[in-house]
This record gives sequence, structure tokens and C-alpha cells, in this order.
Amino acid sequence: MSGLPRLRPTMLSDLDWVISVENDAANRPFITPWERTQHEGALRIPDTRHFIVEAGADLPRAGFVILQGLRNPHGSMELKRIVLQRKGQGLGRACARLLKRMAFADLHAHRFWLDVKALNERARALYASEGFVEEGRLRELQGELRGPARGEWPRREPLAEGLSLEELHRRERLGAVGPEVVDGEDARVRERRHGARLALEPCGQLRKDDLQ
Repeated sequence: MSGLPRLRPTMLSDLDWVISVENDAANRPFITPWERTQHEGALRIPDTRHFIVEAGADLPRAGFVILQGLRNPHGSMELKRIVLQRKGQGLGRACARLLKRMAFADLHAHRFWLDVKALNERARALYASEGFVEEGRLRELQGELRGPARGEWPRREPLAEGLSLEELHRRERLGAVGPEVVDGEDARVRERRHGARLALEPCGQLRKDDLQ
């Protein structure tokens, strides 16, 4: 990757591109794509920020980010979505670090969290190496029908992970960057699980209302 990525506000003229990236076959297994109206709403809602990730010599569009909870009274900010078009160039890690700084230093969040699907092992390894730790499991009833006659929905149980702001500062003082990641996979998270909620928060505990 050439240079550090930067974020700019998403415009309505970007949304066709955003939706195409979201529905790319390389990204669809790891997210639940939004309708265009949802993206349009995210551009207007004060509690939400929608950004285009720009990276490279000419700063072409490389992905997008959605933050929610900017007006949460408890300072609990969610990384609702990060989708990158380019893979394997270190852009994910650079964006994770940029977003952590933005959440805590610029937007004064008390907690920064996200959900991640179990099959997204590269992302889970990356977040673990950046200090996000497991908090618990959530149940999710989204998915495709297992059989047309039975009408059963497959269950997924996202795991929950968290890191305190104090722990983040301690890691920075020690120069810790987390466990070694080989080919995008941390050896400690190689086992397949149903999914995860990852967070940076002072108490490191998942509150009941966060599961609703």
C-alpha cells in the first residue's frame, strides 16, 4: 500500500460504487448488504458517519466505513461496517488503527465495538492483533433457509470481544501491536466459531443492553 489511507464523507454520487463493493462476491459472505435507502439514511442521520476510504498515489476509492453511535449517551460507538475493495495490502490494518484514533481521540468514545462473523477469520485475527478481545456470544437468526419444506433458519452465534481504553493506552506505552499474524490468521483464533462482537471499552464487559 502506498501511503496512509484517509477518510472523506460519502456522497450520494458514491452510493452506486458503495453498493457494488458491498455486493462483490468477495465481500458478501461476511456482511449483510444494505438497501440503497439505508445508505442514503446513513448520510443524513446525525448519529451515523459514512466514509469513503481513499488510498494510493491518486487516492482512488478503496472501500467504505460506517460508524454508528456518535450520539450514544454512554459513548458506545459501533464500527457498523468496513468493506474494502483491495485485499492483502495492509489496508485493513491501517484503517483499523485510523478508526481507533478517530473513535477515542477525535470523537471521544468510551467504547468502540463491532460484530464479526465467524467465517471471517482474517478479520478476526486482525482485530485480535489490534487489541480487540472477546466479550461473549450473540445469537443471530439471519441466513438462508435450510430446506424449503422445513422452513428452518440456520443459527449463527457471534462472539463478543472487548478491550478497555486503559488497556489500549497500556499497549501503546509498551509498543505492543498484538500477537503475530501469519497470512492474516492469528494462531490463537484459528478455531472456527459462530461469530464475534469485538470492542474497546474501559470495563471490558458486555452490557446487557448492548445485546439487544
